[in-house]
Amino acid sequence: MVLAHTGRRNAMIAAQEACTRLHELGLQPVMRPEELADIQREYGALAAPAEVLGDDFGDVELVMVLGGDGTILRAAELVREAGIPLLGVNLGHVGFLAESERADLEETVRWVADRSYTVEERTTIEVLVWQGDTLLGTSWALNEAAVEKANRERMIEVVMEVDGRPVSSFGCDGVVLATPTGSTAYAFSASGPIVWPEVEALLMVPISAHALFAKPLVVAPTSVLAVELLTRTDAAGVLWCDGRRSIELPPGARVEVRRSDYPVRLARTRQTPFSERLVRKFELPIQGWRGPIKHQDGAAQ
Repeated sequence: MVLAHTGRRNAMIAAQEACTRLHELGLQPVMRPEELADIQREYGALAAPAEVLGDDFGDVELVMVLGGDGTILRAAELVREAGIPLLGVNLGHVGFLAESERADLEETVRWVADRSYTVEERTTIEVLVWQGDTLLGTSWALNEAAVEKANRERMIEVVMEVDGRPVSSFGCDGVVLATPTGSTAYAFSASGPIVWPEVEALLMVPISAHALFAKPLVVAPTSVLAVELLTRTDAAGVLWCDGRRSIELPPGARVEVRRSDYPVRLARTRQTPFSERLVRKFELPIQGWRGPIKHQDGAAQ
């Protein structure tokens, strides 16, 4: 399956190239009907030799995602419960979730055709929102669930909780509840720690907290995290999951987060260390590095 951000011209062109090459290599690409229609409306009926995806994912082995991290998050929303792996080709800016760049599209298509990729599972979180005994809503996230203030001029007063016990209370702009994958997204911007994807953990990161103790927390993956909006003020909040799905939070609302039973599966074509991807994506200037000491036998210490 090829999924593209058809609001961008470069994504539609890349989708055509990917579908054409997959077809030439003996595979039958499929696309969602609305995206295929967008491309054909712009470039003609035979622009992309793809079939229309049916009501379910049927025999889809992999989703090639053409776009930025937002497009990959949208794809994850579609296929998470089906367990289909995603392979991202970055057409955006950072593209931290993507495996390859636009310039590598030809090579990436060949890897897909040859099935020369591995699949890794990324932790996701389930999110429940309560008001007393009433369930206001549920959602999930690959990166983070972010509790934020609803009004710019008002802080929210919150209690952070781990496994049913309060940890700290303060006024703030919000709290980010993140996965290791999300540690390089919103949580990173809020000065949270970077956690390697292989680490099984969950994170709590306050945003602009007005408190002496408001440090980020890294907890066990089996822990249940919660953020409760106190009623001593009438400040309301809003919950954002991966920046895509939102739920309004009245005073007294409680957001609970735990690890989900449904991970997101990402296809990897390169076995590069996460540290290398980290430096490359953030374009950190590292000068004067000499590397590990080499011994006469060629081994590194």
